[in-house]
Amino acid sequence: MMKQITFADNVLRFHDELSHQSLSLPEGFRLVNPFVAAQKEKVKQVTTLFYQKYYNDSNPRRLILGSSPARRGTAVTGVPFEDAAHLQKETGISIDKFFINHSSSGFLYEVMDEYGGCNKFYADFYMSFVCPLGIVKINSKGNEVNCNYYENKKLREVLSPFIVRMLHRQITLGIDTSVCYCIGSGENYSFLSTLNEEHKFFDLILPLEHPRFIMQYNLKDKEKFMNKYMNAFCKYKS
Repeated sequence: MMKQITFADNVLRFHDELSHQSLSLPEGFRLVNPFVAAQKEKVKQVTTLFYQKYYNDSNPRRLILGSSPARRGTAVTGVPFEDAAHLQKETGISIDKFFINHSSSGFLYEVMDEYGGCNKFYADFYMSFVCPLGIVKINSKGNEVNCNYYENKKLREVLSPFIVRMLHRQITLGIDTSVCYCIGSGENYSFLSTLNEEHKFFDLILPLEHPRFIMQYNLKDKEKFMNKYMNAFCKYKS
């Protein structure tokens, strides 16, 4: 009997495909690909353990999309919105020199706990990005800093065909396309909505404020935003 292909198998195969991606970005920008970087083998270990733990079935998931991986976040760990400290607890693997904990992921862990815990949350959702590879730009001091795909017109034009291909590809992992959740209620939501009008990826896209926006600038209203996340996730349960 042939082994059933799981959601985890599909995700890990997608990561392997990403390892072969190369894009020519405008001057001053660089692509960050965790699947080909110096930590590639560590990332492969971590992602394999993580996805086989939570996605070892063929059930459909709803998609939660951020903009693109942060250079010291997912671009290091390989798992969207999971920080290195939490992943070490999950997998037992230490991610050298990047043992950091972000307020953004902390907010999402609280949402997961409220939803019923990691097992229940990951049974229903798959988190990823509109642009699944990270981008950095050179600032005025000559340092590399995080950059979103939509911040520069030329960058957006170069990346748009890649983004469309990757959205189509990610849907084939086993995504329930009735609703998509967009983390980032401003430009990320606007860009994704425009693409969706043309390509009909999803029946509905719901915008959610970015956890960083909540934790850094609206901490007093955290409970309100938690309720917004929970209402959105629970209202459209399969």
